[in-house]
Amino acid sequence: MRKRSRLMIVSLLYLLVTAGPVPAEEEQPVLITIPRLSLDTALSAAQTAIDTCRKEGVQVAVTIVDRGGHPQVVLRDVLAMSLTLAISHNKAYTALSFNTPTSQLTQRFTSPFSVGKTPGLVFSAGGLPIQAAGSIVGGIGVSGAPSGEIDEKCAQAGLDAIQDDLEMVEM
Repeated sequence: MRKRSRLMIVSLLYLLVTAGPVPAEEEQPVLITIPRLSLDTALSAAQTAIDTCRKEGVQVAVTIVDRGGHPQVVLRDVLAMSLTLAISHNKAYTALSFNTPTSQLTQRFTSPFSVGKTPGLVFSAGGLPIQAAGSIVGGIGVSGAPSGEIDEKCAQAGLDAIQDDLEMVEM
């Protein structure tokens, strides 16, 4: 019995050595580079969103989140309510997570137990994904205007302010 076990082990080792390495489907890198907005770029988008809403006569909060969903820039105008901070963050996070404007998600999750009931997600207009060179790099969320449409108009103005820079990026 021992001889048979040894013979089996030697045979398996021989097969492994002579068969060569099993080709991997795709080599995975040791580190992954995640593109992020610079602070100045994110700040420019947020400030433009604030300025646009001021021209509309409203004071809002703006949050820019990075690719990980972490706040990078948070601005709240003087008279914007403190609640707008959490809502602007959640709009930016939702736009990032679904890679779509939050205005397009308002009717998507309406059942009682849908993903829309997950804390931190907001399905009302005012959040937009931020893309550069075809990759999502963050999200912008605006809250505080009397309607989501105005929030989204201000978010879009912020995004438009940095769009040329985003289109010129090589990744």
